[in-house]
Amino acid sequence: MDALVDGLLEELNCDVVFKIPIFGGIPIYESVVVTWIIMAAVFLLCFFLGRNLSVENPGRRQVAVEAGVKFLNDFFSETLGEKGKDYIPYLATVIIYIGIANLIGLLGFKPPTKDMNVTAALAVMSIVLIEVAGIRAKGTKRWLKSFAEPMPVILPINILEIFIKPLSLCMRLFKRPWFIRNHGAFKDGRTGNRPGSIQLLF
Repeated sequence: MDALVDGLLEELNCDVVFKIPIFGGIPIYESVVVTWIIMAAVFLLCFFLGRNLSVENPGRRQVAVEAGVKFLNDFFSETLGEKGKDYIPYLATVIIYIGIANLIGLLGFKPPTKDMNVTAALAVMSIVLIEVAGIRAKGTKRWLKSFAEPMPVILPINILEIFIKPLSLCMRLFKRPWFIRNHGAFKDGRTGNRPGSIQLLF
């Protein structure tokens, strides 16, 4: 039991790499530094892949990039429909970040998604986006009325769901790096999913 508790505490621990010497010292945690590394790597990759693009004579690199962008666009378009296309850039960005963040542990870095603050922030951003999308689609009055559907008696449950969803998303995302580290990158300890499945990585 003690070993289990120690293991959980180790999973939750996030070390401070350095402090910015203002306002009494602002701690910069390991998850933030690794996120900066991911951002820099993605920026450099986009800069490299975005060079020398051509409409008349696209190269193999450009064709591969366009195929990847088209895959993400088609995947989310089928899920969200035409009205949800405005949210595809955000969703694609998040899915790329989470995928790299979970797999970067295989290179010796500590995955940022092992920090509860990171997973909580991602979950809250996503829930806010969902509710904003609901307001844009239905209007404020219809969005408020939707909390009383299908019957007014479940109004408290629908309101509570707004706060439960971020917690659920946060915990599901938080456990992914643990499964990848303890069960390998090619098998999910709970479902046995194979590589490439969104359930495995996200």
